[in-house]
Amino acid sequence: MTADLAATASGDALPPLTVQVTRADLVRYAGASGDFNPIHWSERFAVGVGLPNVIAHGMLTMALAGRLVTAWIGDPAAVLGYEARFTRPVVVPDDDEGVAVEVSGTVKAVEDAGDGRVATVMITAAVDGKTVLGRAKARVRLPA
Repeated sequence: MTADLAATASGDALPPLTVQVTRADLVRYAGASGDFNPIHWSERFAVGVGLPNVIAHGMLTMALAGRLVTAWIGDPAAVLGYEARFTRPVVVPDDDEGVAVEVSGTVKAVEDAGDGRVATVMITAAVDGKTVLGRAKARVRLPA
């Protein structure tokens, strides 16, 4: 964490983050998470159940958005809470480029928590300008 974070105020923007997600990433995530649902790897199955194509795991999408906050704060242990709602699936094409998930955030509030200051960060995650997470927010302990 840097001294600059000690001066964090409501309205501050976090540096934006863009993450490319490929089908290979989905395979790696499935192995790490144990979530081998075929909607995350089989186009035939995904389309058969009404999806537009293979989609990223929701928890992978949420984790990617969380990287915005951990990269900004510099210490994952400073994250006190993180929540989001899934609003739209992240469709991942079958090519080498994948899909870009664009993440941004703004400090909504900074409050004195008695033993330090805590910032609430509102997070926006989008693909092609359409949000994929709703009500995404994190609470982080700021440096003294």
